[in-house]
Amino acid sequence: MTGFARHRRSRLVIGTFTGFEADLLRSLASQIVELLRNEAAVPDESRDPFEAMMDFSGPTTAPEDPVLHRLFPTAYADDEEAAAEFRRFTEGTLRDGKAAAACTIIDGLEEAGLPPELTEDGLMIDVELDEPTAETWMRSFTDIRLALATRLGVEDGDEDRWHALPDDDPRAQAHDIYEWIGWLQETLVEALTA
Repeated sequence: MTGFARHRRSRLVIGTFTGFEADLLRSLASQIVELLRNEAAVPDESRDPFEAMMDFSGPTTAPEDPVLHRLFPTAYADDEEAAAEFRRFTEGTLRDGKAAAACTIIDGLEEAGLPPELTEDGLMIDVELDEPTAETWMRSFTDIRLALATRLGVEDGDEDRWHALPDDDPRAQAHDIYEWIGWLQETLVEALTA
């Protein structure tokens, strides 16, 4: 587990992952895509692009799923009508952007050599990212962390509770993944600012 670093000569951001880490990251990004695309706000890709762009018939109510509600919070808590209008005009596009960002992670890992199904022990994956792609990964890491934190019930200042769980507790393992994504995001920020 080495995280991300900036290559001195090419200035690309390089992330090195074991096959297991890359497969886990692909799985997390795939789950985000699936969650985002399994709701009514998903744009219809079979439609004419101009028609789709001019369609403002998006959702007007907050998503029921707590993760989606966290990813798409209500813009105007004290004004239901304004919140509904804001959601109608923005949520579909925001969902599409978040799904595309998660797909960028999946595509990057697979282009770097991650097979469709991981069967090989000892596989190492080096992902090379230009700056705009690295920034897309960073945004998607935020979405993945928010999703994990929401599902787990992570709150500010509750680290002791998580670290007190036994290692074989599935919640502790899921929290370790949450922290790992945070660490990846931190190393990516450091690489981008180096």
